[in-house]
Amino acid sequence: MPRRLQLLSRRPAVSAPAPGDVVPLCDLAPASRASVAAVSSGTSQATARRLTDLGFTPGTLIEVVRRAPLRDPMIYRLRDYEVCLRRAQAGCVLVRVVD
Repeated sequence: MPRRLQLLSRRPAVSAPAPGDVVPLCDLAPASRASVAAVSSGTSQATARRLTDLGFTPGTLIEVVRRAPLRDPMIYRLRDYEVCLRRAQAGCVLVRVVD
């Protein structure tokens, strides 16, 4: 087996979240849509405030536009603009998957 296929075959199987599931924003695949459920209480107050200022407020619709080749950072579209977040920052936002 060529080396590239060996590397790809080692990736763990990840199931896509079902509509209605609450998951961290960083777990969504490109072209997925979700609405913000909450900003995680486990994050620092400064990070939570910054995410809120960027528009990550409950009920806001978010679309995952694309991600970098190594999965970090990712680009999200919300409120008619695009924002780029690292996985650690996106993991602080809990979203509810929509159809």
